Amino acid sequence: MKKKGKQLIRFDWAMKKLLRNKANFDILEGFLSELLTEDVTIKQILESESNKYDQTDKHNRVDILVENSRNELIIIEVQNSKEYDYFHRILYGTSKAITDHIGEGDEYAKVKKVISITIAYFDLGQGKDYVYHGTTQFAGIHHGDILNLAERQIEIYDVKKVHHIYPEYWIIKVSKFNEVIQDKLDEWIYFLKTGEVQDSFSAKGLPQAKQKLDTMTLTDEEKVAYNAYLKRLRDIASEQHTKMADAKKLIEEGMLQKEREAVIGLDDIGIAIEKIALALKISEEKVRGIIGNHTNNS
Repeated sequence: MKKKGKQLIRFDWAMKKLLRNKANFDILEGFLSELLTEDVTIKQILESESNKYDQTDKHNRVDILVENSRNELIIIEVQNSKEYDYFHRILYGTSKAITDHIGEGDEYAKVKKVISITIAYFDLGQGKDYVYHGTTQFAGIHHGDILNLAERQIEIYDVKKVHHIYPEYWIIKVSKFNEVIQDKLDEWIYFLKTGEVQDSFSAKGLPQAKQKLDTMTLTDEEKVAYNAYLKRLRDIASEQHTKMADAKKLIEEGMLQKEREAVIGLDDIGIAIEKIALALKISEEKVRGIIGNHTNNS
């Protein structure tokens, strides 16, 4: 039996309320360092509209905008339920970050590098993996070579590859993770999925998370706010479940109506019951029942 670790505060609520505090930067820095496989230092947390806490907030997402010591912008977003246009949302988020952080009249070289990280608690798109990484590269259609920067560009702009200029995207599909730990990043994803940190975990930032995100450390006021947040998530999930169930019912009713219309139409032109059943892949008993009800109601 798997040993349970310490139950911690949800990462999305911590992002909204606790991780914006400079004293807790080490938690975010640890997560980013393990994901990006480099030592990340946070320079500051930048404000955005969705960062602002609202007791009446009905959204099921939380995001935070980070500027690191290299003046790059890192968007970390937690999304709790399915949105079909979510890929478009990611693109909009990076585009807006770029335009919001360049001054009027600045040369294009002042465009900031943006890294977008999505922690998705739903099955975004189609794919077998649970971590995806996307960058922009230009490939030759005739020779298959990758377009690189000229030496002078590397010297002037202090970047080595073209894709280092463009936004890059990370998507972590938490629900796809099978909880089998293979590396330090998996320790983080295990925490994101279960809310637990095992005693054996040593990924950067997790020891600090284990200490600082313990629910027992919350003040009475924070506990009330946290429990209210959890209730909102449950309410949103319940509302979406109801909508999906209603939509499924309407689809099933529509299919049954079409089935009835098909049976009656075939019967009207003299098709035998056994042939109707065979054509529509339903039982002869069901065909007789539909015809009988139609006759009685006519």
